[in-house]
Amino acid sequence: MRKLIVTEFITLDGVIEDPSWTFTEVEHDDAVYDIKGREQEEASALLLGRVSHDEFAPVWPSMAEFETYNALPKYVVSTTLEGSDWSNTHVLRSLDDVRALKERTDEGEGPIYVHASATLAQGLLAAGLVDRLHLLVFPLLLGRGKRLFSDAGGKVTLQLVETATYSNGVTLQVLDVVR
Repeated sequence: MRKLIVTEFITLDGVIEDPSWTFTEVEHDDAVYDIKGREQEEASALLLGRVSHDEFAPVWPSMAEFETYNALPKYVVSTTLEGSDWSNTHVLRSLDDVRALKERTDEGEGPIYVHASATLAQGLLAAGLVDRLHLLVFPLLLGRGKRLFSDAGGKVTLQLVETATYSNGVTLQVLDVVR
C-alpha cells in the first residue's frame, strides 16, 4: 500500500491558508525548500482538493519547477468537479476512492502527496488515511485562516522521524502517524 503524505507550509498557530506569508513575512532561506525537491523525486501521484486544484491547474503547468509534478497522475477529491484540462488529472468522489487509490500500485509504489487543502487534509486525517506529515513550520502567528488541524478532529498520535531548523527560524517536522 502506498503512503499518503500531507505536505504543508504552516504557521505556529496551525494556519495553512494562502501561504503567501511564506515569502513576505519570513526571511528567505533556500535550504528550507530542499524537502520540496525530495517530494517531487519520490512522489508517484498528487492528491488535491477542489479549491487547490482550481488554484494550481491554471498555473503549475507553465512553471518549470513543477515539471515533475505536472507529469504525474493527479487526483482531485470532489463531488462537483466534472473534469479537468490539467493533463493526467482524475476525479475521485469520496474518501473510499482515496483508500482504493492507496491500494493501487499500477502507478508505482511511491507515496501520494497531498498539497494545500485544509478541508481535504482534515478529512483524510479523521478517516485514518494519512501516513505521514511533512510540515514546514514558520515562526509566525496569523490568528486567523484555515487551519490544518480542526477542533472537530479526533486524537492522532504522531512520531517525529526527521527535523531540521533553518537560519530564518523555520523548522521542518516530518511526522509519522502512529497506528
